[in-house]
Amino acid sequence: MLGLVFRSAVVGLVAVLVSSLSTAPASAAGWSRSFYWGVASSGYQTEGSPPDSNWSRYVGAGRGEVDPYADAADFRHRYPEDIRLARDMGVNTYRFGVEWARVQPAPGVWDEAELAYYDDVVRRITDAGMTPMITLNHWVHPGWVADQGGWTDDRTVEDWLAFSAAIVQRYRGAGALWVTINEPVIFLQREMEIGALDVFRLPRAQANVVRAHRRAYDLVHRIDPTGKVTSNQAFLSGFNAVTDLWFMDQVRDKLDFVGIDYYYGLALGNLSAIHAAWADFWKVRLQPEGIYDALRFYADRYPGLPLYVVENGMPTDDAKPREDGYTRAAALRDTVFWVQRAKADGIDVIGYNYWSITDNYEWGSYRPRFGLYTVDALGDPALTRRPTDAVGAYRQVIADGGAPAGHALVQPPAFCSLVDPLTSCLAPADPRGPRVPLGR
Repeated sequence: MLGLVFRSAVVGLVAVLVSSLSTAPASAAGWSRSFYWGVASSGYQTEGSPPDSNWSRYVGAGRGEVDPYADAADFRHRYPEDIRLARDMGVNTYRFGVEWARVQPAPGVWDEAELAYYDDVVRRITDAGMTPMITLNHWVHPGWVADQGGWTDDRTVEDWLAFSAAIVQRYRGAGALWVTINEPVIFLQREMEIGALDVFRLPRAQANVVRAHRRAYDLVHRIDPTGKVTSNQAFLSGFNAVTDLWFMDQVRDKLDFVGIDYYYGLALGNLSAIHAAWADFWKVRLQPEGIYDALRFYADRYPGLPLYVVENGMPTDDAKPREDGYTRAAALRDTVFWVQRAKADGIDVIGYNYWSITDNYEWGSYRPRFGLYTVDALGDPALTRRPTDAVGAYRQVIADGGAPAGHALVQPPAFCSLVDPLTSCLAPADPRGPRVPLGR
Protein backbone atom coordinates (compact mmCIF):
# COMPACT_ATOMS: atom_id res chain seq x y z
CA MET A 1 0.00 0.00 0.00
CA LEU A 2 1.07 3.55 -0.60
CA GLY A 3 3.15 4.59 2.39
CA LEU A 4 4.79 7.77 3.70
CA VAL A 5 3.90 9.97 0.77
CA PHE A 6 6.05 13.01 1.27
CA ARG A 7 9.15 11.18 2.41
CA SER A 8 8.70 8.90 -0.58
CA ALA A 9 8.54 11.85 -2.94
CA VAL A 10 11.67 13.40 -1.48
CA VAL A 11 13.60 10.15 -1.80
CA GLY A 12 12.30 9.83 -5.36
CA LEU A 13 13.77 13.24 -6.15
CA VAL A 14 17.11 12.20 -4.65
CA ALA A 15 17.07 8.95 -6.58
CA VAL A 16 16.61 10.75 -9.87
CA LEU A 17 19.64 12.91 -9.16
CA VAL A 18 21.67 9.92 -8.11
CA SER A 19 20.69 7.51 -10.85
CA SER A 20 20.49 9.88 -13.54
CA LEU A 21 -11.42 7.84 -23.55
CA SER A 22 -11.81 5.86 -25.95
CA THR A 23 -15.16 4.43 -24.79
CA ALA A 24 -14.86 1.30 -26.93
CA PRO A 25 -15.23 -1.89 -24.91
CA ALA A 26 -11.95 -3.09 -23.44
CA SER A 27 -12.59 -6.54 -24.91
CA ALA A 28 -12.17 -5.02 -28.36
CA ALA A 29 -8.47 -4.64 -27.56
CA GLY A 30 -8.09 -8.21 -26.33
CA TRP A 31 -9.15 -7.70 -22.73
CA SER A 32 -11.35 -10.29 -21.05
CA ARG A 33 -13.59 -7.80 -19.23
CA SER A 34 -15.44 -4.69 -20.28
CA PHE A 35 -14.36 -3.36 -16.86
CA TYR A 36 -12.31 -4.96 -14.09
CA TRP A 37 -13.90 -4.50 -10.65
CA GLY A 38 -11.41 -5.79 -8.13
CA VAL A 39 -10.24 -6.17 -4.58
CA ALA A 40 -6.57 -6.17 -3.65
CA SER A 41 -4.29 -7.80 -1.12
CA SER A 42 -0.65 -8.76 -0.81
CA GLY A 43 1.26 -11.76 0.46
CA TYR A 44 3.18 -10.71 3.55
CA GLN A 45 0.58 -8.17 4.64
CA THR A 46 -2.24 -10.72 4.82
CA GLU A 47 -0.99 -14.31 4.76
CA GLY A 48 0.49 -14.88 8.20
CA SER A 49 2.69 -17.94 8.90
CA PRO A 50 5.67 -15.97 7.55
CA PRO A 51 8.64 -17.78 6.00
CA ASP A 52 12.18 -16.41 6.26
CA SER A 53 12.28 -13.17 4.26
CA ASN A 54 13.66 -9.66 4.34
CA TRP A 55 10.45 -8.49 6.03
CA SER A 56 10.23 -11.26 8.60
CA ARG A 57 13.79 -10.28 9.54
CA TYR A 58 12.97 -6.57 9.72
CA VAL A 59 10.07 -7.24 12.06
CA GLY A 60 12.02 -9.79 14.10
CA ALA A 61 14.81 -7.27 14.60
CA GLY A 62 12.33 -4.53 15.55
CA ARG A 63 13.67 -2.18 12.91
CA GLY A 64 11.37 0.73 13.51
CA GLU A 65 8.29 -1.44 13.65
CA VAL A 66 5.27 -0.72 15.82
CA ASP A 67 3.28 -3.94 16.14
CA PRO A 68 4.26 -7.60 16.28
CA TYR A 69 3.37 -9.41 13.08
CA ALA A 70 1.17 -11.99 14.82
CA ASP A 71 -0.60 -13.84 11.99
CA ALA A 72 -1.85 -10.87 9.93
CA ALA A 73 -5.28 -11.77 8.51
CA ASP A 74 -4.22 -15.43 8.04
CA PHE A 75 -5.08 -15.47 4.35
CA ARG A 76 -2.80 -18.51 4.12
CA HIS A 77 -5.50 -20.61 5.80
CA ARG A 78 -8.63 -18.49 5.27
CA TYR A 79 -8.32 -17.73 1.57
CA PRO A 80 -11.48 -19.72 0.66
CA GLU A 81 -13.50 -17.38 2.88
CA ASP A 82 -11.94 -14.20 1.49
CA ILE A 83 -12.40 -15.31 -2.11
CA ARG A 84 -16.02 -16.14 -1.35
CA LEU A 85 -16.54 -12.70 0.25
CA ALA A 86 -15.14 -11.08 -2.91
CA ARG A 87 -17.37 -13.21 -5.15
CA ASP A 88 -20.44 -12.31 -3.08
CA MET A 89 -19.75 -8.60 -3.67
CA GLY A 90 -19.84 -9.19 -7.41
CA VAL A 91 -16.13 -8.55 -7.81
CA ASN A 92 -14.70 -9.96 -11.04
CA THR A 93 -10.97 -9.53 -10.26
CA TYR A 94 -8.93 -10.63 -7.25
CA ARG A 95 -5.42 -9.32 -6.72
CA PHE A 96 -3.03 -11.32 -4.54
CA GLY A 97 0.69 -12.02 -4.38
CA VAL A 98 2.69 -15.19 -4.79
CA GLU A 99 5.37 -14.96 -2.10
CA TRP A 100 8.79 -15.88 -3.47
CA ALA A 101 10.03 -16.59 0.07
CA ARG A 102 7.20 -19.06 0.65
CA VAL A 103 7.63 -21.18 -2.46
CA GLN A 104 11.44 -21.05 -2.75
CA PRO A 105 12.90 -21.23 0.77
CA ALA A 106 16.41 -21.95 -0.52
CA PRO A 107 18.19 -21.59 -3.88
CA GLY A 108 16.84 -24.20 -6.27
CA VAL A 109 14.47 -25.61 -3.63
CA TRP A 110 10.72 -25.49 -4.28
CA ASP A 111 8.12 -26.10 -1.59
CA GLU A 112 5.48 -28.22 -3.31
CA ALA A 113 2.96 -27.83 -0.47
CA GLU A 114 3.10 -24.04 -0.77
CA LEU A 115 2.86 -24.20 -4.54
CA ALA A 116 -0.24 -26.38 -4.11
CA TYR A 117 -1.69 -23.67 -1.86
CA TYR A 118 -1.31 -21.07 -4.60
CA ASP A 119 -2.70 -23.56 -7.12
CA ASP A 120 -5.85 -23.73 -5.02
CA VAL A 121 -6.02 -19.94 -4.67
CA VAL A 122 -5.94 -19.53 -8.45
CA ARG A 123 -8.43 -22.37 -8.95
CA ARG A 124 -10.92 -20.88 -6.50
CA ILE A 125 -10.61 -17.42 -8.05
CA THR A 126 -11.19 -18.70 -11.58
CA ASP A 127 -13.95 -21.09 -10.47
CA ALA A 128 -15.71 -18.07 -8.96
CA GLY A 129 -15.62 -16.37 -12.37
CA MET A 130 -12.96 -13.88 -11.33
CA THR A 131 -9.74 -12.83 -13.04
CA PRO A 132 -6.58 -13.43 -11.01
CA MET A 133 -4.30 -10.41 -10.77
CA ILE A 134 -1.00 -11.88 -9.59
CA THR A 135 1.79 -9.81 -8.06
CA LEU A 136 5.25 -11.32 -8.38
CA ASN A 137 7.04 -8.95 -5.99
CA HIS A 138 5.24 -7.02 -3.27
CA TRP A 139 8.36 -5.76 -1.44
CA VAL A 140 9.33 -9.19 -0.06
CA HIS A 141 12.12 -11.58 -1.03
CA PRO A 142 13.58 -14.72 0.57
CA GLY A 143 16.09 -14.52 3.38
CA TRP A 144 18.73 -16.15 1.18
CA VAL A 145 18.27 -13.34 -1.35
CA ALA A 146 18.70 -10.78 1.43
CA ASP A 147 21.92 -12.58 2.39
CA GLN A 148 23.34 -12.09 -1.11
CA GLY A 149 22.59 -8.37 -1.06
CA GLY A 150 18.95 -8.19 -2.19
CA TRP A 151 18.34 -6.06 -5.24
CA THR A 152 21.82 -4.55 -5.13
CA ASP A 153 23.18 -7.89 -6.38
CA ASP A 154 22.82 -8.74 -10.07
CA ARG A 155 22.15 -12.37 -9.16
CA THR A 156 18.82 -11.33 -7.66
CA VAL A 157 17.54 -10.33 -11.08
CA GLU A 158 18.30 -13.77 -12.47
CA ASP A 159 16.92 -15.54 -9.40
CA TRP A 160 13.69 -13.53 -9.44
CA LEU A 161 13.22 -14.09 -13.16
CA ALA A 162 13.61 -17.85 -12.63
CA PHE A 163 10.99 -17.70 -9.88
CA SER A 164 8.71 -15.59 -12.07
CA ALA A 165 9.08 -17.96 -15.02
CA ALA A 166 8.06 -20.90 -12.84
CA ILE A 167 4.96 -19.08 -11.54
CA VAL A 168 3.90 -17.77 -14.95
CA GLN A 169 4.36 -21.24 -16.43
CA ARG A 170 2.22 -22.68 -13.66
CA TYR A 171 -0.70 -20.26 -14.20
CA ARG A 172 -0.44 -19.59 -17.93
CA GLY A 173 -3.79 -19.59 -19.68
CA ALA A 174 -5.69 -18.47 -16.56
CA GLY A 175 -6.37 -15.06 -18.09
CA ALA A 176 -4.18 -13.47 -15.43
CA LEU A 177 -3.19 -9.86 -15.14
CA TRP A 178 0.45 -9.82 -14.01
CA VAL A 179 1.98 -7.19 -11.73
CA THR A 180 5.76 -7.52 -11.82
CA ILE A 181 6.94 -5.25 -8.97
CA ASN A 182 4.59 -3.39 -6.66
CA GLU A 183 5.27 0.36 -6.34
CA PRO A 184 8.98 0.12 -7.22
CA VAL A 185 9.81 3.69 -6.17
CA ILE A 186 8.22 3.24 -2.75
CA PHE A 187 9.72 -0.24 -2.41
CA LEU A 188 13.27 1.08 -2.68
CA GLN A 189 12.48 4.12 -0.57
CA ARG A 190 11.20 1.83 2.18
CA GLU A 191 14.33 -0.34 1.93
CA MET A 192 16.40 2.81 2.45
CA GLU A 193 14.29 3.94 5.37
CA ILE A 194 14.74 0.58 7.09
CA GLY A 195 18.48 0.63 6.43
CA ALA A 196 18.64 -2.27 3.99
CA LEU A 197 19.79 0.18 1.30
CA ASP A 198 21.88 3.33 1.37
CA VAL A 199 22.25 6.14 -1.12
CA PHE A 200 25.45 4.65 -2.57
CA ARG A 201 23.85 1.28 -3.37
CA LEU A 202 20.52 2.74 -4.48
CA PRO A 203 21.50 3.28 -8.15
CA ARG A 204 22.40 -0.40 -8.57
CA ALA A 205 19.17 -1.56 -6.93
CA GLN A 206 17.13 0.86 -9.04
CA ALA A 207 18.78 -0.29 -12.26
CA ASN A 208 18.20 -3.93 -11.35
CA VAL A 209 14.52 -3.35 -10.61
CA VAL A 210 14.08 -1.66 -14.00
CA ARG A 211 15.97 -4.46 -15.74
CA ALA A 212 13.95 -7.11 -13.93
CA HIS A 213 10.63 -5.61 -15.01
CA ARG A 214 11.71 -5.21 -18.63
CA ARG A 215 12.82 -8.82 -18.88
CA ALA A 216 9.80 -10.09 -16.96
CA TYR A 217 7.49 -8.40 -19.46
CA ASP A 218 9.05 -10.38 -22.30
CA LEU A 219 9.08 -13.53 -20.19
CA VAL A 220 5.34 -13.32 -19.44
CA HIS A 221 4.44 -12.75 -23.08
CA ARG A 222 6.58 -15.66 -24.17
CA ILE A 223 5.07 -18.10 -21.65
CA ASP A 224 1.54 -16.73 -21.28
CA PRO A 225 0.62 -14.91 -24.51
CA THR A 226 -2.85 -13.96 -23.27
CA GLY A 227 -1.49 -12.40 -20.07
CA LYS A 228 -1.31 -8.64 -19.54
CA VAL A 229 1.55 -7.01 -17.65
CA THR A 230 2.04 -3.89 -15.57
CA SER A 231 3.95 -2.51 -12.60
CA ASN A 232 1.67 -0.38 -10.47
CA GLN A 233 2.97 3.09 -9.69
CA ALA A 234 2.29 4.97 -6.46
CA PHE A 235 0.77 8.31 -7.38
CA LEU A 236 2.60 10.91 -5.30
CA SER A 237 0.49 13.99 -5.91
CA GLY A 238 2.57 16.79 -7.34
CA PHE A 239 5.72 14.70 -7.81
CA ASN A 240 5.06 12.01 -10.42
CA ALA A 241 6.51 14.04 -13.27
CA VAL A 242 9.83 13.56 -11.46
CA THR A 243 9.49 10.11 -9.88
CA ASP A 244 8.34 8.62 -13.19
CA LEU A 245 11.79 9.39 -14.58
CA TRP A 246 13.14 6.81 -12.16
CA PHE A 247 11.01 3.88 -13.27
CA MET A 248 7.88 4.34 -15.39
CA ASP A 249 9.55 6.29 -18.17
CA GLN A 250 12.19 3.55 -18.39
CA VAL A 251 9.63 0.75 -18.86
CA ARG A 252 6.85 2.48 -20.78
CA ASP A 253 7.46 0.26 -23.82
CA LYS A 254 7.13 -2.82 -21.57
CA LEU A 255 3.63 -2.17 -20.22
CA ASP A 256 0.29 -3.46 -21.45
CA PHE A 257 -1.50 -1.03 -19.15
CA VAL A 258 -0.54 1.60 -16.60
CA GLY A 259 -1.25 0.58 -13.01
CA ILE A 260 -2.01 3.50 -10.70
CA ASP A 261 -2.23 3.51 -6.90
CA TYR A 262 -4.04 6.67 -5.79
CA TYR A 263 -4.78 7.51 -2.17
CA TYR A 264 -4.02 11.11 -1.20
CA GLY A 265 -4.32 14.48 -2.87
CA LEU A 266 -2.67 17.84 -2.44
CA ALA A 267 -4.20 21.30 -2.86
CA LEU A 268 -3.81 24.89 -1.78
CA GLY A 269 -6.94 24.27 0.23
CA ASN A 270 -5.75 20.89 1.57
CA LEU A 271 -2.23 20.38 2.85
CA SER A 272 -3.26 17.66 5.29
CA ALA A 273 -1.38 15.03 3.29
CA ILE A 274 1.63 15.98 5.42
CA HIS A 275 0.15 13.63 8.05
CA ALA A 276 1.07 10.73 5.80
CA ALA A 277 4.75 11.51 6.42
CA TRP A 278 4.24 10.28 9.99
CA ALA A 279 1.93 7.42 8.97
CA ASP A 280 -1.12 9.18 10.44
CA PHE A 281 -3.01 8.32 7.28
CA TRP A 282 -6.46 8.70 8.85
CA LYS A 283 -5.78 12.42 9.48
CA VAL A 284 -5.41 13.14 5.77
CA ARG A 285 -8.41 14.87 4.22
CA LEU A 286 -9.11 12.76 1.17
CA GLN A 287 -9.46 14.19 -2.32
CA PRO A 288 -11.43 11.64 -4.33
CA GLU A 289 -11.49 14.04 -7.29
CA GLY A 290 -7.72 13.61 -7.48
CA ILE A 291 -8.19 10.21 -9.07
CA TYR A 292 -9.55 12.04 -12.13
CA ASP A 293 -6.38 14.18 -12.21
CA ALA A 294 -4.14 11.14 -11.76
CA LEU A 295 -5.86 9.31 -14.62
CA ARG A 296 -5.66 12.37 -16.86
CA PHE A 297 -1.97 12.81 -15.99
CA TYR A 298 -1.11 9.29 -17.16
CA ALA A 299 -3.42 9.43 -20.18
CA ASP A 300 -1.42 12.45 -21.32
CA ARG A 301 1.97 11.05 -20.32
CA TYR A 302 1.55 7.60 -21.88
CA PRO A 303 -1.01 7.96 -24.67
CA GLY A 304 -2.33 4.70 -26.07
CA LEU A 305 -1.92 2.71 -22.86
CA PRO A 306 -5.07 1.72 -20.93
CA LEU A 307 -5.18 2.79 -17.28
CA TYR A 308 -6.09 0.64 -14.28
CA VAL A 309 -6.52 1.87 -10.70
CA VAL A 310 -4.72 -1.06 -9.05
CA GLU A 311 -5.09 0.38 -5.53
CA ASN A 312 -7.39 2.92 -3.94
CA GLY A 313 -8.93 3.04 -0.49
CA MET A 314 -9.65 5.02 2.66
CA PRO A 315 -7.73 4.72 5.95
CA THR A 316 -9.31 4.82 9.39
CA ASP A 317 -7.67 4.87 12.81
CA ASP A 318 -7.87 1.33 14.21
CA ALA A 319 -11.39 0.85 12.77
CA LYS A 320 -12.76 3.95 14.55
CA PRO A 321 -14.92 6.45 12.62
CA ARG A 322 -12.92 9.23 11.00
CA GLU A 323 -12.97 12.58 12.77
CA ASP A 324 -14.16 14.27 9.58
CA GLY A 325 -17.18 11.94 9.44
CA TYR A 326 -16.28 10.60 5.99
CA THR A 327 -17.37 6.98 5.70
CA ARG A 328 -15.81 4.23 3.67
CA ALA A 329 -18.99 3.83 1.63
CA ALA A 330 -19.14 7.54 0.84
CA ALA A 331 -15.46 7.63 -0.15
CA LEU A 332 -15.95 4.64 -2.44
CA ARG A 333 -18.96 6.16 -4.21
CA ASP A 334 -17.29 9.57 -4.54
CA THR A 335 -14.15 8.02 -6.00
CA VAL A 336 -16.00 5.85 -8.51
CA PHE A 337 -18.00 8.96 -9.50
CA TRP A 338 -14.74 10.60 -10.58
CA VAL A 339 -13.55 7.48 -12.40
CA GLN A 340 -16.80 7.67 -14.38
CA ARG A 341 -16.14 11.32 -15.12
CA ALA A 342 -12.68 10.42 -16.41
CA LYS A 343 -14.06 7.77 -18.72
CA ALA A 344 -16.77 10.14 -19.98
CA ASP A 345 -14.01 12.62 -20.87
CA GLY A 346 -12.29 10.06 -23.08
CA ILE A 347 -9.76 8.58 -20.64
CA ASP A 348 -9.28 4.86 -21.25
CA VAL A 349 -9.69 3.50 -17.72
CA ILE A 350 -10.32 -0.24 -17.70
CA GLY A 351 -10.30 -1.26 -14.04
CA TYR A 352 -10.56 -0.33 -10.38
CA ASN A 353 -9.34 -2.32 -7.35
CA TYR A 354 -10.29 -1.47 -3.80
CA TRP A 355 -7.43 -1.73 -1.30
CA SER A 356 -8.02 -3.86 0.54
CA ILE A 357 -10.51 -6.68 0.99
CA THR A 358 -9.45 -7.13 4.65
CA ASP A 359 -7.41 -5.08 7.08
CA ASN A 360 -3.76 -6.04 6.93
CA TYR A 361 -0.28 -5.49 8.32
CA GLU A 362 0.48 -2.01 7.09
CA TRP A 363 4.28 -2.49 7.00
CA GLY A 364 4.78 -2.25 10.73
CA SER A 365 1.38 -1.40 12.14
CA TYR A 366 -2.16 -2.71 12.33
CA ARG A 367 -3.47 0.72 13.29
CA PRO A 368 -4.24 2.02 9.76
CA ARG A 369 -7.32 0.14 8.57
CA PHE A 370 -8.17 -0.01 4.87
CA GLY A 371 -10.29 -3.15 4.68
CA LEU A 372 -13.76 -3.57 3.26
CA TYR A 373 -13.87 -6.21 5.98
CA THR A 374 -12.22 -5.20 9.23
CA VAL A 375 -10.04 -7.73 11.05
CA ASP A 376 -8.61 -7.19 14.54
CA ALA A 377 -5.31 -9.01 14.10
CA LEU A 378 -4.07 -8.34 17.63
CA GLY A 379 -7.29 -8.43 19.65
CA ASP A 380 -9.44 -11.13 18.04
CA PRO A 381 -7.94 -14.64 18.01
CA ALA A 382 -10.72 -15.73 15.63
CA LEU A 383 -9.70 -13.05 13.09
CA THR A 384 -13.37 -12.53 12.27
CA ARG A 385 -14.12 -10.69 9.03
CA ARG A 386 -16.60 -7.92 9.94
CA PRO A 387 -18.15 -6.03 7.02
CA THR A 388 -17.88 -2.25 6.87
CA ASP A 389 -20.55 -0.07 5.27
CA ALA A 390 -18.53 -0.17 2.05
CA VAL A 391 -19.29 -3.84 1.39
CA GLY A 392 -22.90 -3.15 0.46
CA ALA A 393 -21.89 0.05 -1.31
CA TYR A 394 -19.34 -1.76 -3.48
CA ARG A 395 -21.81 -4.51 -4.29
CA GLN A 396 -24.28 -1.90 -5.54
CA VAL A 397 -21.64 0.10 -7.41
CA ILE A 398 -20.53 -3.03 -9.28
CA ALA A 399 -24.11 -4.02 -10.08
CA ASP A 400 -24.87 -0.52 -11.41
CA GLY A 401 -21.56 -0.03 -13.21
CA GLY A 402 -20.81 3.05 -11.14
CA ALA A 403 -22.02 5.44 -8.46
CA PRO A 404 -25.79 5.84 -8.14
CA ALA A 405 -27.58 8.06 -10.65
CA GLY A 406 -27.84 11.55 -9.23
CA HIS A 407 -25.07 10.86 -6.72
CA ALA A 408 -24.30 13.97 -4.67
CA LEU A 409 -20.64 14.17 -3.73
CA VAL A 410 -20.08 13.91 0.00
CA GLN A 411 -16.55 15.29 -0.29
CA PRO A 412 -16.47 18.32 -2.62
CA PRO A 413 -13.35 19.07 -4.67
CA ALA A 414 -10.55 20.89 -2.88
CA PHE A 415 -9.57 24.42 -3.86
CA CYS A 416 -6.79 24.51 -6.45
CA SER A 417 -5.78 20.88 -6.63
CA LEU A 418 -2.05 20.22 -6.99
CA VAL A 419 -2.46 16.53 -7.76
CA ASP A 420 -1.20 17.33 -11.26
CA PRO A 421 0.21 20.83 -10.96
CA LEU A 422 -0.78 23.14 -12.42
CA THR A 423 -3.23 21.39 -14.74
CA SER A 424 -5.47 20.14 -11.95
CA CYS A 425 -5.76 23.67 -10.54
CA LEU A 426 -6.19 25.60 -13.79
CA ALA A 427 -8.37 22.99 -15.54
CA PRO A 428 -10.18 21.09 -12.76
CA ALA A 429 -12.62 18.33 -13.51
CA ASP A 430 -16.21 19.53 -13.55
CA PRO A 431 -18.46 17.47 -11.25
CA ARG A 432 -21.44 18.67 -13.33
CA GLY A 433 -20.06 17.00 -16.44
CA PRO A 434 -21.29 13.71 -17.91
CA ARG A 435 -20.68 10.28 -16.42
CA VAL A 436 -20.80 6.93 -18.17
CA PRO A 437 -21.33 3.39 -16.85
CA LEU A 438 -18.04 1.58 -16.37
CA GLY A 439 -19.37 -1.84 -17.36
CA ARG A 440 -18.91 -5.25 -15.76
